Amino acid sequence: MSIVVFGISHRSAPLDLLERCSIAAVDLPKRLADLTSRAHVSEAVLLSTCNRTEAYVVAEKFHGAFADVRNFFAETSHVAPEDLSDHLYVHHDEEAVEHLFSVTAGVRSVVLGESEILGQTKVAWEQARLEGAAGPVLNLLFRHAVETGKRARTETSIGRHTASVSHAAVEMATDRLGSFAGRKALIVGAGGMAEGMAVSLAQAGLSEVLVANRTYERAVTLAERVSGTALALDQLSSALVDVDVLLTSTGATSVIVDHASIDDVLVARRGRPLLIVDVAVPRDVAPAVADLPGVTLLDMEDLSKFAARGIEARSLEVERVNEIIEEETKRFGDVRSAREMAPIISSLRGQIEAIRRSEIERASSQLDSLDDQQRATVEMVTKSLVAKLLHGPTISLKEAAGSPKGDRLADSLRDLFDL
Repeated sequence: MSIVVFGISHRSAPLDLLERCSIAAVDLPKRLADLTSRAHVSEAVLLSTCNRTEAYVVAEKFHGAFADVRNFFAETSHVAPEDLSDHLYVHHDEEAVEHLFSVTAGVRSVVLGESEILGQTKVAWEQARLEGAAGPVLNLLFRHAVETGKRARTETSIGRHTASVSHAAVEMATDRLGSFAGRKALIVGAGGMAEGMAVSLAQAGLSEVLVANRTYERAVTLAERVSGTALALDQLSSALVDVDVLLTSTGATSVIVDHASIDDVLVARRGRPLLIVDVAVPRDVAPAVADLPGVTLLDMEDLSKFAARGIEARSLEVERVNEIIEEETKRFGDVRSAREMAPIISSLRGQIEAIRRSEIERASSQLDSLDDQQRATVEMVTKSLVAKLLHGPTISLKEAAGSPKGDRLADSLRDLFDL
């Protein structure tokens, strides 16, 4: 039984493929049920963010699980398995653990050290628990992963400066505009990413921040937080006539700003340039909008390039974070080994102890002549004999836990002793 992660990310695939593999929050219960119903998957957590979609599973048989999860990705994204193969990455056991710990620590993010991934991981884990998809193995793993992410940010400076995708998006917009002073911005969305952008914008000296969202009440809540103005989503086109920049991050499964709607807006803008920053996956803005005159459209691929500039400056912090990840990966392995083998070791010791007691009971008539001290000696000698006989097998089981050898040893003991 192995821990395996199958994933696709901004590092392994182009944005158009990544967004096809994205899983909307509303679809997670159905997707988790689908994945755990497959023959070789017994537990699962699905993590889908703006720059990755990953399936963490407990695999009964690795090759069978590989086929199950690859087919799952193909079916949910409507992409042929052979077209996904070159972009999917797979890690198992210790490598899978190390990968998840690196993700929660922020060293595999578009923005190095970004803080949002830690909360996204916790939400993904909680959803899997609620749906009954995460069991004892993945619960232990994700609890440890969250602890590792917190430790990385507490003991190093990895999360300082640009610490989120939303913050980086605003910085990238500032880089293009030169300054936000006196400008007007429109945010579409009211989730965590949109909230982060709104807060960053509010500190940038804008003349006005507008917030539009499908649920108007959520737009009001966010707008009030940054002293902005809330809009209904159907007011989007009219609002775009006057703003300098549009920033979007919604959970929509299809584009909400298309070529035709922006084309109409540009006529009313009379040549004033419009900057659009779309950090949603799937994208909120149709890529064809970039072809319109006067429009600059930036998306997650542009953000990746922009954020890469700051990585070198924090390379020393990455080294320290990697040391923490290595320590925590080893610690998790030790904890898992002890937990996995504890039941079978306990069962084996219990059965041998029952045999010892049974044999002493059978010989009780022959031991009647012994005094209390002699009986105690028999008890001590037989217990010591059992302990010494079980010491070697116990150590071997603990050391091999979580590996194919450990699985073989455990299966053999179950068969030999009917555990």
